[in-house]
Amino acid sequence: MNKKQIISTLLICFIFITSSIFSQKKEARKSIIVFGYYAGRPTMIDSFPIEKLTHLCFSFTHLRGNKIAVSNLRDSLAITNCVALKKRNPNLKVIISMGGWTGCYTCSGIFAEDSSRKVFASSVKKLLDYLKADGIDLDWEYPAIQGPPGHPYDRNDKQNFTSLIKTLRDTLGKEKEISFAAGGFTRFINESVEWGKVGPLVDRINLMTYDLITGYDTVTGHHTALYSTHHQKESCDNAVRMLVKKGVPRNKLLIGAAFYARIWENVAPENNGLYQPGKFLKGVSGKNFSTAFSKDSGYIYHWDSKSKAPSLYNPQKKWLVTFDDSVSISLKTKYVIKNHLNGIMFWQIADDSFTNGMLDIIDETKKKLKQ
Repeated sequence: MNKKQIISTLLICFIFITSSIFSQKKEARKSIIVFGYYAGRPTMIDSFPIEKLTHLCFSFTHLRGNKIAVSNLRDSLAITNCVALKKRNPNLKVIISMGGWTGCYTCSGIFAEDSSRKVFASSVKKLLDYLKADGIDLDWEYPAIQGPPGHPYDRNDKQNFTSLIKTLRDTLGKEKEISFAAGGFTRFINESVEWGKVGPLVDRINLMTYDLITGYDTVTGHHTALYSTHHQKESCDNAVRMLVKKGVPRNKLLIGAAFYARIWENVAPENNGLYQPGKFLKGVSGKNFSTAFSKDSGYIYHWDSKSKAPSLYNPQKKWLVTFDDSVSISLKTKYVIKNHLNGIMFWQIADDSFTNGMLDIIDETKKKLKQ
């Protein structure tokens, strides 16, 4: 082979490899997961643009003894309606979430026993088959560390959580999806999960990168920041970096967006209310932002260029409001695509507007980045 033939061969190989990489990246952009939790009224879900979701997750079912259980007829109807939406979106996956912030009081005790884990997994399979749902999302807040006040936890929860996931996978097989809601903060990431053992068994990990400044905190901050700042370590990017360093594949990770705001009261005006002493007051649904936080009511908008997060401060009321908006939601979606993550998830779709909402922003951002 002469010099010209060698150069020609190398050029063809280069073009092929470059084309392949471009195709893979383009495919990744097409396939990001959009995972929406839903805890609204049974018929309300029909009014949202479900075609823009890949996953719809009913929240919540609970433990009854050592079995999964739908709480009441209302919730059963809501799940049925969610599954029926596959007629509108044939590719939609309907997931059943178990637990929630105050919904896992008995998890530590029940999941400590192998026999109970097996009974639970069997009951999950029966429920998913009966409802024609596609998988389960575990929302145990939290294994091995303190969650809601009074909720039992034990240092062995970490290993028991691994055993629970393994039992579920053995029982459900590959046909059903398994995910779990993971705390997006440092202590959870370091202490609650055996990432190397759990990661290969689940389809995805839903990082709750909201409520990073909680209702129990006495100093304000961005509750759903994309990036860390000198004043605040906890953020989406911090959680992702920590987990990647622990060996969790990027294509298993979803970052969380908040379709609601959190308000702190008695907040001093320094730094427009950020990183100041305060007391959590309440939450507000995203669909109510325009009326709840109007300029006429004294709210002033601020954008943090470091955290890539918005806030509002009302100097008359001394209230700080922290939330996601169209800009931060779009930046989070771009972050997912740029960093080759599994997708974006959010709490919750019932807090969104029926039209021109934050789900629409996620979808628009995805479409723009496909081009």
